[in-house]
Amino acid sequence: MKSNYDILGNHIRLIDTRNRESITDRVLGINIDKFFMPSVANVIGTDLSKYKLITKGKFACNPMHVGRDERLPVALYDEDTPALVSPAYFMFEVIDDSLLNEDYLMMWFRRPEFDRICWLHTDGSVRGGITWDDICRLELPIPPIEKQLEIVNSYKAITERIALKQKINDNLEATLSALYKEFFTITSSDELPFGWRVAPFSDIAAITMGQSPQGDDCNNNGVGEPLLNGPTEFGFYSPSPMQWTTNGKKHCVEGDLLFCVRGSTTGRMNWANQSYAIGRGLAAIHHKSDCTLNWFVKAMIDNSLQEILSAATGSTFPNVGKDLLNGFQVIIPDDNSLREFGVKGHSIFSMISNNAKEIDVLVGLQRTLLSKLTI
Repeated sequence: MKSNYDILGNHIRLIDTRNRESITDRVLGINIDKFFMPSVANVIGTDLSKYKLITKGKFACNPMHVGRDERLPVALYDEDTPALVSPAYFMFEVIDDSLLNEDYLMMWFRRPEFDRICWLHTDGSVRGGITWDDICRLELPIPPIEKQLEIVNSYKAITERIALKQKINDNLEATLSALYKEFFTITSSDELPFGWRVAPFSDIAAITMGQSPQGDDCNNNGVGEPLLNGPTEFGFYSPSPMQWTTNGKKHCVEGDLLFCVRGSTTGRMNWANQSYAIGRGLAAIHHKSDCTLNWFVKAMIDNSLQEILSAATGSTFPNVGKDLLNGFQVIIPDDNSLREFGVKGHSIFSMISNNAKEIDVLVGLQRTLLSKLTI
């Protein structure tokens, strides 16, 4: 153990405060990205007095699915109003915040290496749980509190910048959507202006459905061409490959719109920042004749996304096939109308893109900061 390392159990303790006085009925879970979220469990008729009452500055974690998800869902509660978590969760707090800062500890929990170590400690059950004793035996670096606070403040500054850019983009995307509908929403084909037409999406866009290479042709060592399999590689604007292949089957090119076509993340999108081999979870889409109008193709998809998802097949999660993407109906304007819309639309899209690119850079800085916690 390095000189500034200590076992986690010396700095945290379990707490078990129950909702016996019915203080709240708001039940939260924890997602694999380590944030609290509204619980998906059906608690109608459940005795909530048995649930644990979490307050600001306390941690909770779900120890039951670590082997399955390869992550320990753990989060720091930062709201002023108390909430409830499952009785099966571990709820704990820092013993002495003059030795270990709670935000610094949460940063440590966000490191991929922390999840890898937790996964190695899981038991032999189907889903693979982790015990409290195993969590307490984990080691972490504990520099002087002044150094911890310096690291935390740097991380928070980046996080706040990301949140600001996300909020700006949410507003810009709503503006672009409203602008698109203002220009192109027609209630009847009889109302179409001269030169406009209703046509299948395939009339304006070319679609390449991904095809996964054989497992033996894939590697994590950078050999061959970068391979994208789905949204796990997505950033806010462009992806970062985690795998490579020596035998790519289908490809996207720089500037293509990447569209998730399988599973719970169907409909998520990113922009290709280079050529990639693409697996079966993705489709690559671009304007048939003018790649500078790829952003307009995305606006068309955004406007029809709920329609596409509703028509998708799949008993649990939607799967979008090529025929569905090719066949959904869009309004294709004449060139003059598109240019008129493009002056406003492309300006907004450019601002969204620049913000998303900055967020990707900021997320990279966050990862770098987390990686340096062991130094």
